[in-house]
Amino acid sequence: MNTIKFFRYESFIVVGIIMAVGALIKLLGIYNFSSDWFWLFAGVGLVVEGIISLVKQKKFDKKYKIIDRNGKEIN
Repeated sequence: MNTIKFFRYESFIVVGIIMAVGALIKLLGIYNFSSDWFWLFAGVGLVVEGIISLVKQKKFDKKYKIIDRNGKEIN
């Protein structure tokens, strides 16, 4: 569970900052690098966001049970 704790919102913010700074550096002409690096970080950001959502959903599902109007549990 320690590796999951690493993928919290802080890592998503770090990926976003790297993307923003990288795009700014390229736009200002300081360094010209391949746009593939931008999309690599975008993909990493999506993976981190997906992991965060998955962990939060599993915690929610363990805490609460969803039932329909007839009282039957929905899986």
